[in-house]
Amino acid sequence: MNRRWIITIGMFVVLVTLLGSSACRRAAETEPSKGFPGIIPTPTPAPVPAASAPPIAIRPDVDFAASDLGVSQERRIVRNADMSLIVRSVTEARDQVVSLANRMEGFVVSSFIFGEELEMRGSITIRVPDGRFDLTLSELRKLAVRVESESTSSRDVTEEFIDLQARLKNAEATESQLAALLVRAQNVEESLKIYEALSRVRSEIEQIKGRLQFLERTTETSLINIQLRPVGTGSTLIPAGWNFLEALKSAIRGLATFGQWLVTMLIWVVLLSPVWGTLLGIIVWRVRRRRRSQ
Repeated sequence: MNRRWIITIGMFVVLVTLLGSSACRRAAETEPSKGFPGIIPTPTPAPVPAASAPPIAIRPDVDFAASDLGVSQERRIVRNADMSLIVRSVTEARDQVVSLANRMEGFVVSSFIFGEELEMRGSITIRVPDGRFDLTLSELRKLAVRVESESTSSRDVTEEFIDLQARLKNAEATESQLAALLVRAQNVEESLKIYEALSRVRSEIEQIKGRLQFLERTTETSLINIQLRPVGTGSTLIPAGWNFLEALKSAIRGLATFGQWLVTMLIWVVLLSPVWGTLLGIIVWRVRRRRRSQ
């Protein structure tokens, strides 16, 4: 009987405990502000942050037509010439070419002379204003005994020049836009992004300006390469500067070098005789043995 009472009382206690915990959960759900011990309230969701301002759009390039930019439509021609002149004196002809370049308001790019007497040769390169290109060629012909060869070439770079001018205008317009955007940047991230784009555009501007300056210089002046050779083109029996004693000394030095090389080879042969002698003996022994067996 005592055992039944104990079981009954235990079941009653369990039932009361379950009903009490259920009531506590319902009360906590309906009245969270009061709370109950041991029950964690549901966290309040974080407030949604206000929408940030849209990032500033960066236009990397502004497209303009060449005709809208007012770029120059003047023809740009690069002209070059190569001449080979037979002259009486290479040094005098070189000085005359330098004087001619100065009279034509040009300048000497490079000058080089080598050889002696009848073997002397010269090479000189000049630049003269493009408007005096033909006149300069005519004056150079007068300096020579005869013109051995002459060639001219030209290359039209007008399209490239206009394209570079248009690209320069576009890049400068982009630079102005980026500079204005940099002033209105709202945070550091936007400032860095705009500054990087601005640096790339400025680097492109410098490259375009450098190419334009090069084309302007090469189209405003023409390049002329002149090769100078003396009248006496036949080779003499004895070349200039030949000396019997020097030739004899050179031959003796060559003989001494050959002798040194020969003695060195003999020393190597003697020092390596055990090696090559052994190998030679083995080869001879095998050959003789094969003949005997046959």
